[in-house]
Amino acid sequence: MLSRVSRHWFSTASSHPWLFVGLGNPGEKYQGTRHNVGFEMIDACAKSLGISVDTVHCKALFGQGYVGDIPIFLAKPQTYMNLSGESTGPLAAYYKMPLNRVVVFFDDMNLPCGVLRLQHKGGHEGHNGMKSVIYHFRGNREFARLRIGIGKPPGQMDPKAFLLQKFNVGARERILLYKKGVKH
Repeated sequence: MLSRVSRHWFSTASSHPWLFVGLGNPGEKYQGTRHNVGFEMIDACAKSLGISVDTVHCKALFGQGYVGDIPIFLAKPQTYMNLSGESTGPLAAYYKMPLNRVVVFFDDMNLPCGVLRLQHKGGHEGHNGMKSVIYHFRGNREFARLRIGIGKPPGQMDPKAFLLQKFNVGARERILLYKKGVKH
């Protein structure tokens, strides 16, 4: 998946930077939960590109590197999910990023687990982290988003509890396969 995404984004001759932001909740308590797949995708990108995401900048864990001559910024807001825009908005402003060079990775219950959907613009689809990002982009929705499917809660399970639950073994394998670029 990462190789397909990087070919798509970096196929232009432009050397303008890109900002990739993964949404999630900070802290060990939330590691491996469905709501943190945005963080996990940033970690996978960082590992693939050899970028350390260990500096604190604009309320985010932040790292920078290059793909060829193209500067890449990776960020994991540390503001908790529902306030992600408090980090994302200032990061984009600080680097004077046009929003068409920003990509936000986030979990989506409306997609089956492990399915990825890249969109060049759109709404928040009821996702509070995305609502915050859009608000801090002054209502502008002209930025790309990578929606990462986590599936729907089973039965009558509370969606909030489902989001904060860790993946079961089968779901974790589907997520890992897509992070590695393997389809099942």
